Amino acid sequence: MTAEQHGTTGDDTTGVQTPEKGHRAVFRIPGTALIGVLMLFMCMFPFAATLPYLLPLLIVPIAVAVWIMRTRTVATRDGLEVRTMLGTRQLPWDALKGFSLTPKASVVAVLSDDTKVALPSVRTRHLPVLSLVSEGRVPDPSGLLSEPADEPEKNEDGTGAAGSDAEGATDARAGENPESDRTDDTVSEDRDAR
Repeated sequence: MTAEQHGTTGDDTTGVQTPEKGHRAVFRIPGTALIGVLMLFMCMFPFAATLPYLLPLLIVPIAVAVWIMRTRTVATRDGLEVRTMLGTRQLPWDALKGFSLTPKASVVAVLSDDTKVALPSVRTRHLPVLSLVSEGRVPDPSGLLSEPADEPEKNEDGTGAAGSDAEGATDARAGENPESDRTDDTVSEDRDAR
């Protein structure tokens, strides 16, 4: 998956090109998959060259290569462009009702009329990217893009609230192992006694 800033808007007063507000994300199969297709072709070629009736088998690696290069989902400010082996479909953000997740972590777009459109190469980990590219029209279910929380309050000794949580975590682990019932001070005293 690649995400890149796309497009510029001209500024006539300074002559400097500034990036426009939107971004573009392309979700596709990595190009390195073509190495496997090339190897498949090289393995099939000797058999196809020897026996002429096996020559049509060379169509298989060629079709797989076209599928790898063609299949993708492109997300822009305007919507999604879903490219498959046989066609292209434009899905504006306003036409989307939401997303559906499959058991294999794939994402399916659900349109306003409840039809489902598979999004090639888009996985659940890509949902924050779709939210960013759509400029908030698609909510981020992971919360990665939400505002950062306020800093934790400081105690009198200068430690944050995380310091008190660390003590609680030690206490929570204490019941798991009888050796862990001793505090750090007891361990230090044992070392000094040796």
